[in-house]
Amino acid sequence: MKRLVMMMGVAAVLATGSLQASTQQQMEARPSGGAMIADALIARPLLLVATLGGTALFVVSLPFSAMGGNVDQAAETLVKTPAEATFRRCLGCTSINSRPAEGQR
Repeated sequence: MKRLVMMMGVAAVLATGSLQASTQQQMEARPSGGAMIADALIARPLLLVATLGGTALFVVSLPFSAMGGNVDQAAETLVKTPAEATFRRCLGCTSINSRPAEGQR
């Protein structure tokens, strides 16, 4: 069980880092079909695991975060960022803010 929590934590950290890196890159005008398939079959399930693992780590670290006064930062990093990447991003997009252009839908 401890090993599973560690693996989920690593996945959460990696997903958060890749999300932050992707938001700094240029946004695509319209995702390709291959990007949508890869996103649906690979990225979203991994991001869901990262969200669940980040949530578990957040709950475990909550007493320490509360004592340190950084509950909001911990929630943002461990839960909100991977959850937004999992559920708010358009299929195949590289960032939460990138949306297909109106004429390209």
